[in-house]
Amino acid sequence: MATGRIELDAEDRRLLEGWSRAQRVAYRLKVRSQIILKAAAGCSGREIAKSLRIPEVTVSKWRRRFLRHGIAGLEDAPRSGKPAKYDEVTVKRVLELLDKNPPAGYGRWNGRLMAQHLADVSSDQVWRILRQQGIELERRHSWCISTDPEFARKAADIVGLYLNPPQNALIFAIDEKPAIQALERAQGWIRLPNGKALTGFSHEYKRHGTSTLFAALNIASDQIQPATTGAGVAGNSSSS
Repeated sequence: MATGRIELDAEDRRLLEGWSRAQRVAYRLKVRSQIILKAAAGCSGREIAKSLRIPEVTVSKWRRRFLRHGIAGLEDAPRSGKPAKYDEVTVKRVLELLDKNPPAGYGRWNGRLMAQHLADVSSDQVWRILRQQGIELERRHSWCISTDPEFARKAADIVGLYLNPPQNALIFAIDEKPAIQALERAQGWIRLPNGKALTGFSHEYKRHGTSTLFAALNIASDQIQPATTGAGVAGNSSSS
């Protein structure tokens, strides 16, 4: 059995915990991540093997690989035969595909669909590239980038009201959301300042009609008088 003590930094722990829980990660990588996490928690090889229902020699193998090579040691060793050639062009092709709509009948891309579309890139390699880029296809994100040069000052004023409101003052937060809208949001990926990337939806959208519900409350009778209006005109819009 490997006897070296395994210690994880914050980045390695975050990555391993993500792999151990993700549904789309290959099963073998999920098990290897669990082995290392349990080893770092002080579990013995026998305890790990019993809890994961795997041979103890398997636990020893991946402990040794991690001690020698770190996260990279959990990947499969190169096999015989002509290896597939993946380079920066491959990475660019995978990332560019995320900006396109998925095939009809699918709400989002996944590794298998992307591999089928690219034809010459395996699904394992697609997932590997996405992991390296910090892209999680199953996690939903959204973002809004303001073009208002005074946005930071305005936001600071609003936040300041909540943190330190004037004495004996009432603060009302009002948001205009009168419509149930059939929106088609732009989706893709965005590069963050720290170098990581994430997929999600921007606040640019195309409106395919609306249905608006108005209601009036009669405080004397407790009766609500509803009225619904609809609009079928589509148009391009964006949040400001």
